[in-house]
Amino acid sequence: MTTPDPDLTRPRATAPPVPSAAAPAAASWTAVAVPVAVGTGVAVVLGVYGRLHTATGLSLALPGFSGTLYVKAWLTTLAFVLALVQILTAMVLDGRITVDLPNLPAVHRWSGRFAVLFTVPVAVHCLYALGFRFDDPRVLVHSLVGCLLYGAFTAKMLLLTRPWLPRWAVPAVGGVLFSVLVALWLTSSLWVFTTAGFHL
Repeated sequence: MTTPDPDLTRPRATAPPVPSAAAPAAASWTAVAVPVAVGTGVAVVLGVYGRLHTATGLSLALPGFSGTLYVKAWLTTLAFVLALVQILTAMVLDGRITVDLPNLPAVHRWSGRFAVLFTVPVAVHCLYALGFRFDDPRVLVHSLVGCLLYGAFTAKMLLLTRPWLPRWAVPAVGGVLFSVLVALWLTSSLWVFTTAGFHL
């Protein structure tokens, strides 16, 4: 009587499944769609709150400034300047501009963080003290881009943590964020400086 060959009776290992090319593609679109949807929700919630909330008319005062209008104008201007730093450092990191600067990634990250941070007191005052307004075209655009700013920022921060991310996703949302901040500055700080004067 012959004994069975152990190599023949041992279960054969199956080859690992070949990943489908459609899976990463689907995952990449999901990785983009979910943060964008969340960011859109943030923008809508801010707009609805600003519209439904009863404006209080409170002022925002800081030492050295002549009034609330100039506090907000200069904070937004600082955010605008830091947004320019963001764009320039992003172009260097992407290889579009060749500049040898130390700690460039850190400069890029922190300039973005401080840019948004400087807008927070402005946004809180606009939403709480003034509300979402559409009685004037400039004010309407300013209200819309103010809400969109935080939606774009939320989307970008969430995108940075997602796998299977297309290469274009973060630059695209970053470009939207920069464009919104420029529109915010044009409809607020520049308007203040050209109508009420350039001072603190």
